[in-house]
Order: sequence, then C-alpha cells, then structure tokens
Amino acid sequence: MSLIRLAYASEATFDAQPVEKGVEPHVARILLTSRKNNARANLVGGLYYGNNRFFQYLEGEENEVRKTFGRIKEDDRHRNIMTLIEEPIEARTFSDWSMKYVPLSADVRRFLERHGLDSFNPQAFSSEQCEEMIQLIRDSKQGQKLVNHDETVTAPSRKPSGFSPALRFGLIAAAVCLVGALIYAGSLL
Repeated sequence: MSLIRLAYASEATFDAQPVEKGVEPHVARILLTSRKNNARANLVGGLYYGNNRFFQYLEGEENEVRKTFGRIKEDDRHRNIMTLIEEPIEARTFSDWSMKYVPLSADVRRFLERHGLDSFNPQAFSSEQCEEMIQLIRDSKQGQKLVNHDETVTAPSRKPSGFSPALRFGLIAAAVCLVGALIYAGSLL
C-alpha cells in the first residue's frame, strides 16, 4: 500500500451565508459529507475556509486519495481548483482526523500577517507557506467541533442541548401549567 499526500486550493462558487454554529452552512455540509466519506476510505486531513477560498489537505492510500480528489474536482461548490502538493509519504501525520476543520482563528491571522498577506489566497502560496498551513491545521486545537473560534471574543462554554430555545420554552410553560392544574385539582379535593 503506497501512501500519498495531496493539498489543493479552490474558490467557493457559493455566496457565503450567515454563520450557523460557527461555520458557514455550505462548509458545514461539506465537512459532514467529507468526514463520513473520508472515514469510509480511511483518509485523513484537514480543511480551512476563508475569504471564500478553500485549502484542503488529504493523506491516505494513493488510490483512495486520487478517487476522492476526482470527486472533489467534480463538486460545483468550488472552481479554479489548483493542486499545491501531491507526493508520496512514508506515514500518516493526521492519524485521527477524517477531516479536521480549522475555523477562523488568531493562528491563521498571524500566519497571514507573518507573510505580509492581506487575505487568505492559498492559490498564491509558496511551497513553504503550504507546508506551514498544513502544520497550522495539524496543530490546531479546534478539534472536530463546528465552532467559530475568533479568539478576540470568548463565549462561555455551554453544554449542548437537544432542544431549540422555542421548544425548551414550550416545555417549561407546559410543565408550569401542569403543576398549576395539579395544585388546583388538589385544592378541590
């Protein structure tokens, strides 16, 4: 089994929508599909989306990487796809990630500032910048969460809830009414 790595850049064809759960909705759908497909194909890697551009990195068995990249090139959610790196590797470096996502973060802003870049445009990256971006994705502490991590604002962590705020309010109101009805019925006895 021969392993390869592949990095590419592309431009999104969709207009960015308001962020939901910290991730642009189109990107969130791409991530969900990628994670499922990559896990099935035993591929690992990472994705960054910024300035309406993608930078994606994949590692895995050569046939699976090429097959996946073929599907990626057919996806109409992006255009101007440019292969930045494609070469054999000895071992995987993203051992546990089917598709790691790095949201906008101070790390990426520092990367752009360090290289004197006004915006995120991976199609113009040098090979050293590509390697640095791959390392930035690899080292990111964001995990598999779908969150926007703009480090200038830190939101308190909350336990995720399976209920929407409206449903929660409705359930609480129903519970209050039920308790009230039970108290009233008890007073009639």
